[in-house]
Amino acid sequence: MTFNRRRALRGVLRWHGPLLALGWALNNLRWARIFGLPHLVADSRARYLPYAHDIAERGYFAAGHNLRYVGYPLWLSGWLRAGAGPAGAAWGQLAVAGLAGVAFYSALYHLTRRRTAAILGTAALVLWPDAQEFNGFILTESLAASGLVLTFAALVRARTTPRPLAAWTLALGAALLTASLRPNAFVVPLGLLLAGITALAARYGAAPVRRGLLAATILLVPAGWWLLNKLLLTFTLIETYTRGELIYGYAASAIHPTKPLWLPPADWAPALRLATFATHNPVFFLRLVAGKLGLFFAYARTYHSWGHIVLIGLVIWPLYWLAWRGTRAHSVWHPARIFLTTVVLGQAAIVGLTVEDWDGRFLIAVLPAVFALAAMGWAARQRPIEAR
Repeated sequence: MTFNRRRALRGVLRWHGPLLALGWALNNLRWARIFGLPHLVADSRARYLPYAHDIAERGYFAAGHNLRYVGYPLWLSGWLRAGAGPAGAAWGQLAVAGLAGVAFYSALYHLTRRRTAAILGTAALVLWPDAQEFNGFILTESLAASGLVLTFAALVRARTTPRPLAAWTLALGAALLTASLRPNAFVVPLGLLLAGITALAARYGAAPVRRGLLAATILLVPAGWWLLNKLLLTFTLIETYTRGELIYGYAASAIHPTKPLWLPPADWAPALRLATFATHNPVFFLRLVAGKLGLFFAYARTYHSWGHIVLIGLVIWPLYWLAWRGTRAHSVWHPARIFLTTVVLGQAAIVGLTVEDWDGRFLIAVLPAVFALAAMGWAARQRPIEAR
């Protein structure tokens, strides 16, 4: 019996739903066997679970930096009250991740009208090992990635449903819930805001939207300055810069200045301290930013296994090129491309201004956006099919 490639491809296309579901299940089963379910790490024990117990037992919400993670302890507290504990939360995260995978496929298909693009994009999401790694962890990563996907799916629905306002409202709710999980997840509602502005400009014309934005900007500058300082207040950015760290807590990654650094006074506003440090130490600051951005997009680490590094080089790096093409795929609805691009570049900017993590989690959190853009870039090169 000879192998018939066309028949095999038809079989994959026919059974792609069950095959994707099986791949997702096997990927998650692999991680559950490695780490257990649930898997607790230092942040789980020191931050999230104590905070969740405080909410569940006393209705107490922590102030300061921990308040910026309030959504995740709230999620955990619900499972604690139900008696399911961390295990219930982990199983819940798995369920949300599965729902996000289904929504991701639907969104890609409705955007591109190419079934193979939806299959390939979803295959990347459910089969790429790191994209499913944290579903069983008591950490924010799983829900943050799922929230990004569900916001994206709701945004796409705003284009296809006869009731777009309801879909936009759903997308906004998903984006705000995602932003409540962790400080850097504000890139999700930011992306949705820019997508909304793009949609308004397409409907009403760019000129009135520009005038409205200019007026809003003038009115909101004082509030924005106040909010930025509040966001930066609990971050020790200048101290991190002086250590030269590219990867948090990893001294081997540090770079060092070639001359003494100018340091802003400690009692200045955080945003002013950041701006003046950058302007007084431009070369060192740019070296820090470039190094962190390089590590962010490289994804691979010198302490990864060779197999992991090769896999990243063969899969993720080529997907960047496709994702770049996806940002320019004019056949795909512009607000969706704006949303995804903002999420990826916003996350990169945050890393450039703060610090990269040792395990690449900051990129992993936005990999769904990379996969979606790559699917759009691939679809733009293919012949369209009829929607079914």
